[in-house]
Amino acid sequence: MSIIFVLIPLAVIIVAIAIGVFFWAVKSNQFDDLERQGYSILFDDDLKKENQSSDSETDSSSESEEIDSVPSSNKTNNE
Repeated sequence: MSIIFVLIPLAVIIVAIAIGVFFWAVKSNQFDDLERQGYSILFDDDLKKENQSSDSETDSSSESEEIDSVPSSNKTNNE
């Protein structure tokens, strides 16, 4: 029975902390844009992967052009 004297104040403290965190979140505009985070989970990874793959394709194609141009110029000089 004496544990109730500990649990009730502990519960009141936890509820007060939860209410304080909620009001802090509202005050600091944490709930302004709720949809953006949902869309970022669905679409941002795809866009980053597409950008990285297109960048890597561009880089690899320019590297292959450089590599192709070097041997062809050497072949013309050697022949």
